Order: sequence, then C-alpha cells, then structure tokens
Amino acid sequence: MSELNSTFVRLHARLTPVPFVPEVRLHQADEPIGLWELTEGEFRSDQPPPFWAFAWAGGQALARYVTDHAELVTGRRVLDLASGSGLVAIAAARAGATAVRAVEVDELAVAAVALNAEANGVRVDAEFGDILDGDAGGAEVVLAGDVFYSEAMARRMLRFLLRAARGGARVLVGDPGRAFLPRDRFDELAAYDVPVPPALESVTVKRTTVWELRPGLPKADS
Repeated sequence: MSELNSTFVRLHARLTPVPFVPEVRLHQADEPIGLWELTEGEFRSDQPPPFWAFAWAGGQALARYVTDHAELVTGRRVLDLASGSGLVAIAAARAGATAVRAVEVDELAVAAVALNAEANGVRVDAEFGDILDGDAGGAEVVLAGDVFYSEAMARRMLRFLLRAARGGARVLVGDPGRAFLPRDRFDELAAYDVPVPPALESVTVKRTTVWELRPGLPKADS
C-alpha cells in the first residue's frame, strides 16, 4: 500500500522548488481541481483533499521563518502537525533539528512527506495517525502550518497546542488569516506576502503571519 501511495504521488505531482522557500523542493501538483476529484476529496466525500500536493501559505511562511531563524530548531526535537507535503518538517530538518516527526491523517500525505524528505536529503519521520487527543511526545518545538481552517479542527488543535506549550514546548503556527485562528492566544513573530495558487485561494498572494502560542490565558480586552 505504501508503494502504491508513493507511485501515486510521483505520477500526479512534479518535484519543483517552493515559491517562497526555494531552498526546498516538493512534489507539487499543477492543477488542484482534477487531483482533488481523482483522490475523491470533494466536500461531499470522507476523503481529505490533497493537502500534500500544494505549498499552502501557512506552511510556506512557517518554513521561511524556520529557515531564516535556524536557532529555533537547531539541536531540538521537532513535531510538525498536519504536515501535508512535509514542507515545514523538511525546513526544520535542514535547519539542524535533532529529530523531526511529521504527522498526518492522510496516507498519501505520509508518502509525500517521505518522498519529499528524501528529495531534499534530510531525515523526517513521517507518521500516519491522529494524535490530537494525545501529547507532543517529547517535542521541544511544535510547528503547525495552516491548521485553523475549520471550527472543529481549530478546537482540537488549540487544545493539543496548549498542552504542548504548557509542557514546555515552543509552539509556532503559520496562518494566512483563517477565520478560526484564536489570535488573542498568540503573539506575532513575522508576517510575509506569500505566493499561492490562485485556484486554491482566489488570489496570487496571501498576507501570512507566523504566530507563537502563549500557554497562559488569552489577553484581556483593552
């Protein structure tokens, strides 16, 4: 099954540089809608859309930040949640992380992460599973790109990230203005204008912010 997934990724995505992080190459799809239909990922289906096949704005911004601030991850154990293509995980590995664990609930994404890590000459442990009801497994840095896209996902993700932060991990997220990001719990670290596929975002550039989670209570209204 794993080899079938790897073959699918190779057939339907080309290895090309990431627009905002050209130091990293990923297997990326040229045309999103056809691939979405091919993986049965339309909204009426239980299958997830092919997040692995595109460099989403949140992940690009977070990977750029990690690349430019290698001290964040150098010598540390890193967890990349909802890894998609593995872009953020690969950036962390390139920046000198001791170990990088990339977790996904889509088996095709796990295959893509493994292929992309190999193509970039780094070690990433790609893992299939939903760990949001658990803990960060000893990670010292937790990274999550573009994970606040739905209310249900945002609630589960925030609970997990808060547990990780309160356990001592630094928690960073990349977000292009999704509606369900609880901004009052985060501090802004950087903001970028990130190129994105118009077919996915209806624009060619998304203003995207890298945030760090505060483990305490939300800021009081001023």
